[in-house]
Amino acid sequence: MRTQEVLCPTDFSATAAHALKYAVEMANFYQVNIRLLHVTSPSRSAHFYGVAVDTPATLEKALATFVEAKMQTLQQDMQRDLAAGLSIKTVIRHGDASEEILAESADVGMVVIASHGCSGLADFLKPHVSQDIVKLAKCPVLVIK
Repeated sequence: MRTQEVLCPTDFSATAAHALKYAVEMANFYQVNIRLLHVTSPSRSAHFYGVAVDTPATLEKALATFVEAKMQTLQQDMQRDLAAGLSIKTVIRHGDASEEILAESADVGMVVIASHGCSGLADFLKPHVSQDIVKLAKCPVLVIK
Protein backbone atom coordinates (compact mmCIF):
# COMPACT_ATOMS: atom_id res chain seq x y z
CA MET A 1 0.00 0.00 0.00
CA ARG A 2 2.77 2.43 0.85
CA THR A 3 4.05 2.50 -2.73
CA GLN A 4 0.83 2.26 -4.73
CA GLU A 5 -1.96 4.67 -5.58
CA VAL A 6 -5.38 4.95 -3.99
CA LEU A 7 -8.12 4.37 -6.57
CA CYS A 8 -11.28 6.39 -6.04
CA PRO A 9 -14.12 5.75 -8.50
CA THR A 10 -16.74 8.48 -8.75
CA ASP A 11 -20.15 8.79 -10.35
CA PHE A 12 -20.41 12.44 -9.22
CA SER A 13 -23.05 11.60 -6.59
CA ALA A 14 -23.09 13.09 -3.08
CA THR A 15 -21.94 9.79 -1.57
CA ALA A 16 -19.04 9.60 -4.03
CA ALA A 17 -18.05 13.16 -3.06
CA HIS A 18 -17.92 12.01 0.55
CA ALA A 19 -15.72 9.05 -0.45
CA LEU A 20 -13.31 11.43 -2.21
CA LYS A 21 -12.54 13.04 1.15
CA TYR A 22 -11.57 9.65 2.57
CA ALA A 23 -9.41 8.95 -0.48
CA VAL A 24 -7.51 12.17 0.18
CA GLU A 25 -7.07 11.19 3.85
CA MET A 26 -5.73 7.75 2.87
CA ALA A 27 -3.38 9.24 0.27
CA ASN A 28 -2.03 11.77 2.77
CA PHE A 29 -1.60 9.10 5.46
CA TYR A 30 0.26 6.67 3.20
CA GLN A 31 1.94 9.41 1.12
CA VAL A 32 0.71 7.99 -2.19
CA ASN A 33 -0.99 9.47 -5.24
CA ILE A 34 -4.69 9.23 -6.09
CA ARG A 35 -6.20 7.79 -9.26
CA LEU A 36 -9.65 9.33 -9.75
CA LEU A 37 -11.82 7.18 -12.03
CA HIS A 38 -15.14 7.77 -13.76
CA VAL A 39 -16.82 5.17 -15.95
CA THR A 40 -19.26 6.37 -18.58
CA SER A 41 -22.01 4.16 -19.91
CA PRO A 42 -23.19 3.80 -23.49
CA SER A 43 -25.82 6.38 -24.44
CA ARG A 44 -28.50 3.70 -24.52
CA SER A 45 -27.85 2.49 -20.97
CA ALA A 46 -29.32 3.05 -17.53
CA HIS A 47 -28.08 6.65 -17.33
CA PHE A 48 -30.40 7.65 -20.17
CA TYR A 49 -33.38 5.35 -19.42
CA GLY A 50 -33.96 4.78 -23.13
CA VAL A 51 -34.96 8.39 -23.79
CA ALA A 52 -33.00 9.92 -26.65
CA VAL A 53 -33.68 13.46 -27.82
CA ASP A 54 -30.56 13.65 -29.95
CA THR A 55 -28.35 11.34 -31.95
CA PRO A 56 -26.19 8.88 -29.98
CA ALA A 57 -23.04 10.61 -31.31
CA THR A 58 -24.24 13.98 -30.03
CA LEU A 59 -25.14 12.48 -26.66
CA GLU A 60 -21.72 10.81 -26.40
CA LYS A 61 -19.95 14.08 -27.22
CA ALA A 62 -22.01 16.05 -24.69
CA LEU A 63 -21.38 13.40 -22.04
CA ALA A 64 -17.64 13.37 -22.75
CA THR A 65 -17.45 17.16 -22.46
CA PHE A 66 -19.39 17.13 -19.18
CA VAL A 67 -17.28 14.32 -17.68
CA GLU A 68 -13.98 15.97 -18.68
CA ALA A 69 -15.02 19.25 -17.07
CA LYS A 70 -16.33 17.57 -13.93
CA MET A 71 -13.19 15.46 -13.50
CA GLN A 72 -10.97 18.52 -13.93
CA THR A 73 -12.95 20.40 -11.28
CA LEU A 74 -12.76 17.47 -8.85
CA GLN A 75 -9.03 17.11 -9.48
CA GLN A 76 -8.43 20.80 -8.70
CA ASP A 77 -10.62 20.70 -5.58
CA MET A 78 -8.96 17.56 -4.22
CA GLN A 79 -5.44 18.78 -4.99
CA ARG A 80 -5.90 21.59 -2.44
CA ASP A 81 -6.28 19.05 0.37
CA LEU A 82 -3.54 16.71 -0.81
CA ALA A 83 -0.10 16.85 0.81
CA ALA A 84 2.70 18.57 -1.10
CA GLY A 85 4.38 16.33 -3.66
CA LEU A 86 1.35 14.08 -4.16
CA SER A 87 -0.77 14.16 -7.30
CA ILE A 88 -4.15 13.15 -8.67
CA LYS A 89 -4.42 11.36 -11.98
CA THR A 90 -7.81 11.30 -13.68
CA VAL A 91 -8.95 8.31 -15.73
CA ILE A 92 -12.14 8.09 -17.77
CA ARG A 93 -13.24 4.67 -18.99
CA HIS A 94 -16.23 3.58 -21.03
CA GLY A 95 -18.25 0.44 -20.31
CA ASP A 96 -19.60 -1.56 -17.39
CA ALA A 97 -18.72 0.22 -14.13
CA SER A 98 -17.84 -2.90 -12.13
CA GLU A 99 -15.65 -4.36 -14.87
CA GLU A 100 -13.80 -1.10 -15.51
CA ILE A 101 -13.20 -0.40 -11.81
CA LEU A 102 -11.88 -3.92 -11.28
CA ALA A 103 -9.57 -3.59 -14.29
CA GLU A 104 -8.26 -0.28 -12.97
CA SER A 105 -7.82 -1.71 -9.46
CA ALA A 106 -5.37 -4.38 -10.61
CA ASP A 107 -2.32 -2.23 -9.81
CA VAL A 108 -3.41 -0.02 -6.92
CA GLY A 109 -2.92 -0.38 -3.19
CA MET A 110 -6.48 0.39 -2.14
CA VAL A 111 -9.90 1.26 -3.54
CA VAL A 112 -12.00 3.88 -1.76
CA ILE A 113 -15.56 3.68 -3.08
CA ALA A 114 -18.99 4.99 -2.11
CA SER A 115 -21.47 2.42 -0.81
CA HIS A 116 -24.00 3.60 -3.37
CA GLY A 117 -24.23 6.32 -5.96
CA CYS A 118 -26.76 7.24 -8.58
CA SER A 119 -30.05 5.52 -7.90
CA GLY A 120 -33.12 4.68 -9.89
CA LEU A 121 -34.32 1.80 -12.00
CA ALA A 122 -30.76 0.50 -12.45
CA ASP A 123 -30.57 -0.31 -8.71
CA PHE A 124 -33.39 -2.81 -9.08
CA LEU A 125 -31.89 -4.45 -12.16
CA LYS A 126 -28.25 -4.80 -11.05
CA PRO A 127 -26.59 -5.10 -7.65
CA HIS A 128 -24.60 -2.16 -6.41
CA VAL A 129 -21.22 -1.67 -8.04
CA SER A 130 -19.54 -1.36 -4.64
CA GLN A 131 -20.68 -4.90 -3.74
CA ASP A 132 -19.01 -6.26 -6.88
CA ILE A 133 -15.78 -4.43 -6.07
CA VAL A 134 -15.71 -5.69 -2.47
CA LYS A 135 -16.23 -9.28 -3.63
CA LEU A 136 -13.82 -9.31 -6.56
CA ALA A 137 -11.03 -6.76 -5.99
CA LYS A 138 -7.58 -8.15 -5.20
CA CYS A 139 -6.66 -5.19 -2.97
CA PRO A 140 -8.23 -3.71 0.18
CA VAL A 141 -11.51 -1.86 -0.40
CA LEU A 142 -12.78 0.91 1.86
CA VAL A 143 -16.54 1.41 1.41
CA ILE A 144 -17.87 4.81 2.49
CA LYS A 145 -21.50 5.40 3.50
